[in-house]
Amino acid sequence: MCGIAGFTHLGTSPAPGRIAACTASITHRGPDQQGVYEDAQVSLGAVRLKIIDLAGGAQPFHSRDGQTVIVFNGEVYNFLELRAELESLGHRFTSHCDTEVVLEAFRAWGPQSFKRLRGMFAFAVWHKPTRDLYCVRDRLGIKPLYYYQHNQDLYFGSELKTLFEHPELPRALDPEGLTYYLSLNYVPQPYTLAAGVNKVRPGHFLHWRNGALTQEPYWTLQLNPDPKLTLNDAKSELDHLLNLSLKEHLIADVPLGIWASGGVDSTTILHYAAQQSTRQLKTFSVSFTGRNFDESPWFREVAKTYNTDHHEFDVNPESGLVDAIEQLAFYSDEPSADAGALPVWFLSRMTRQHVTVALSGEGADELFAGYQTYLADDYAHSARATPAILRKAALGLANLYPASNDKISLEYKAKRFLEGSLLSPENAHLYWNGTNSLEAKRALAPHIPHRPPSDLYRRLPTESGTVGPLNRNLWLDQTYYLPDDILYKCDRMSMAHSLEVRPPFLDHRIVEFAARLPESLKLQGKTLKFLLRELVRDKIPASVLSRPKQGFDIPTHHWFRTVLKPLLLDTLTERAVRETGIFSWPAVSQLIQRHLTRRANAGYQLWGLLTLFIWMKRWKIQPMAAPTRSAARPTATTY
Repeated sequence: MCGIAGFTHLGTSPAPGRIAACTASITHRGPDQQGVYEDAQVSLGAVRLKIIDLAGGAQPFHSRDGQTVIVFNGEVYNFLELRAELESLGHRFTSHCDTEVVLEAFRAWGPQSFKRLRGMFAFAVWHKPTRDLYCVRDRLGIKPLYYYQHNQDLYFGSELKTLFEHPELPRALDPEGLTYYLSLNYVPQPYTLAAGVNKVRPGHFLHWRNGALTQEPYWTLQLNPDPKLTLNDAKSELDHLLNLSLKEHLIADVPLGIWASGGVDSTTILHYAAQQSTRQLKTFSVSFTGRNFDESPWFREVAKTYNTDHHEFDVNPESGLVDAIEQLAFYSDEPSADAGALPVWFLSRMTRQHVTVALSGEGADELFAGYQTYLADDYAHSARATPAILRKAALGLANLYPASNDKISLEYKAKRFLEGSLLSPENAHLYWNGTNSLEAKRALAPHIPHRPPSDLYRRLPTESGTVGPLNRNLWLDQTYYLPDDILYKCDRMSMAHSLEVRPPFLDHRIVEFAARLPESLKLQGKTLKFLLRELVRDKIPASVLSRPKQGFDIPTHHWFRTVLKPLLLDTLTERAVRETGIFSWPAVSQLIQRHLTRRANAGYQLWGLLTLFIWMKRWKIQPMAAPTRSAARPTATTY
């Protein structure tokens, strides 16, 4: 696992030491080795966390003839079979690492090689004879890749920090990114919160040549459910694919462990890993002693069942919460508005003390329908048959009840459900997984234009109208929520501690398989993740299957009324809010007071604002963007 950085300098000389500074800014991603490459047109840098071929594979990596150079972040799990094929074509290798295989694959097949890679990656390859630069991101967006255009030059990097080293970059908030952030708690690609900066779309690559930039897909997620697919056939195929994926994900030349929450997803990964491994596995978990967020009874039972070498850390008010939150502003790049980033921070820190690689269960909920929001979508269809005036009256009564400190209390779910039932189905789905409604964010930030986040559905494939509402929502969550929230926080929190995290569910063969499933094999009645549950019913402990879905979160509502209250009030001050010229102090103040007096549970909204303000202060981000984002996009783009 590594981090990459680079930029072109068409007709100009780069500032002395610039690429070294860009590369050094992400040393946490790769503390084992650091290197740079420069020629007349391009500068490339890489930091390396050694996972495969510890003695070889130093980056940047050059081809044997010196004409092609690559900087690579990630893992390609089928590199051995690709290497064998390339050797049969006459290619010779000087190392045993996957980076050289990716480089030689490009030399053999050009951009067509990208679709042949199986894994998680972001890399840049420079071919000197033709002066072509390619920047490539994996299919699901597991690994990050940012870019910025300045005149004819391209700047790129694994994290925003590498771009902030360039004085040409305006450190200003992007209004389009901000309006999405306030709705969703994350910023969907290609947007970011930094003006002029974009994310490379998952499954896409940038191509730069002599100042011209294009972005093209090499893989797209196709929705093609097969109504003839039976439960038994689906179980057999998924079982086969999970065995293949775990076999590849366990390959490492360093110690490896598994994140265990005691839920279906992580326990499934542990089960298949135990089948593949002959060694005692290490597992890692976080607990919240004394609160209804705690999952320790389940993950301890799982650890005992599989006889793992188990480690856990208790996240509590004495864990150094304020210090961790302030460090998130540096390591998150953009604000981590998902409060679940905090336990991932502590989990990553503990895990890295024992291993260098960890497997996780990310992706199963988005592939196989594991969130309560999918049930809410279904229930709301019936609820909308009731006149809106009656639903508004019911919401008014629900708002009379004091807010609970519980994780997702019945009172909280009832209020959110009634609010969502008053929205369109698409906006409701996004609202239930997000934070502020369109009206609420207009009140909070009245000085920028806002639009409903449901415009993301416009990018659905044209055939999506025939696949059903559940599959449409799953497509959207796989395309945006998964890479821009779930995988984003996992990458930043783990790499902050130089830990590689691999999600075996996101092998693209499993993703394509899930896209062929009819809705009935994902959600059946009230049973979420129906197929996955049926597959592991006789494999994992029964208590794991019967336990309620919890998710990875913190007692946000309670902590903002207690241990985090001083940080909240010291950060969201009247002066700080008014100085932005974006936010309304009366609206922010009212939100804080409604939460502190338990008239509402606004912990998630307040977390988003708190982390945004801490991030702006840490990186000296100006309130408003001067340039328009359209000027920073590639001149020819296929979306």
